[in-house]
Amino acid sequence: MVRPALSPSRTARLLTGVLLMLPLLAACSNEKKAHVEEVRPVRVQTVTFEAGRETLKLAGTLAPRLETPLAFQVAGKLSARPVDIGTRVTPGLLIGKLEAEDFVLQLRRAQAQVASAEADLKRLQADLKRYEALKTSMVFTQATYDQRAAAASVAQQTLIGARSQVAIAERQMNYTTLTADTGGIITAVLAEPGQVIAAGQAVVRVARDEELEVSVPVPENRLADARAGSDARVTLWSEPNKTYRVRLRELAASADPQTRTYLAKYTLLDQPQTAKMGMTATLMLAKGDTTPVASLPLSSVFQQGDKPAVWVVDAAKGSVTLKPVTVAAYHQDAVLLSGGVQSGDLVVTAGVHRIDPGIKVRILGAAPVKGE
Repeated sequence: MVRPALSPSRTARLLTGVLLMLPLLAACSNEKKAHVEEVRPVRVQTVTFEAGRETLKLAGTLAPRLETPLAFQVAGKLSARPVDIGTRVTPGLLIGKLEAEDFVLQLRRAQAQVASAEADLKRLQADLKRYEALKTSMVFTQATYDQRAAAASVAQQTLIGARSQVAIAERQMNYTTLTADTGGIITAVLAEPGQVIAAGQAVVRVARDEELEVSVPVPENRLADARAGSDARVTLWSEPNKTYRVRLRELAASADPQTRTYLAKYTLLDQPQTAKMGMTATLMLAKGDTTPVASLPLSSVFQQGDKPAVWVVDAAKGSVTLKPVTVAAYHQDAVLLSGGVQSGDLVVTAGVHRIDPGIKVRILGAAPVKGE
């Protein structure tokens, strides 16, 4: 069957109709495309409320529980100091010596005084004994006898004093040698050989490293937390994955004039095996249970004017709702919410400023919502 050819006028009308339909088809295509673009994939996190336990962190150092300055008990010129910083000392180890010539001369003088006092006592006692033998003669007088007895008694007391001076001189001779009375490590050297030092002037400091503690400078606005902090623990920078229990032993009554902080000292209840004096430590103080909070990434917060808010996703409908929230605390990479959301809510955690009310969203990793 042969179809009749279209007339030129009919052909022109058909072309005109096709051209008129093209913009309508393009508009429908764009409308469908725009509808598809409104369905945005989002990352979400499920809200979970837990008992808030805020932790205060302060930097400190490991320090010895006891650190003793060692000094000579007499003044003199330091002639030798065989120890240096870092030297491990044991009881009786030589720390330093003073030049002893002056003390030798003092000892000899005291010994000479003892010898002289002994000779005087012997002479006076002999005179007293001879005069006592004359009691039956006419030349004996009680007054002369009493004088000679008193002189012998004074000579005896002088001898006792002279012997005491010898003992003092001997002790001072011993004081020219400084030895360690306990074990530990030299942490500071405060005098050099050739230096003239006074009695009691520290030569070295010895730290007893069998018991270490944590010294922490506490800002004045954290004093209450330091006093009331419970379950205090410490981590070492050399062992960040291990924690050790500590207890507050001492809190300074006044602030350091330079740093304006209060020095707190915490006793280590668990002594680290690898700990050394001077290591850096982080003190963690749990401030106790507070209102239940939910932890979310900082990127979840959408600032609605001057109030924070979050986008909550309805997974069934693929819609979002902006809800104002109550922030309990901000941390370096998280925000703690105490209200505005409920446990189980799905909160958008990324791209919150690119979401508009009324758009459709799809949770990444979830099945597409019907009708997309």
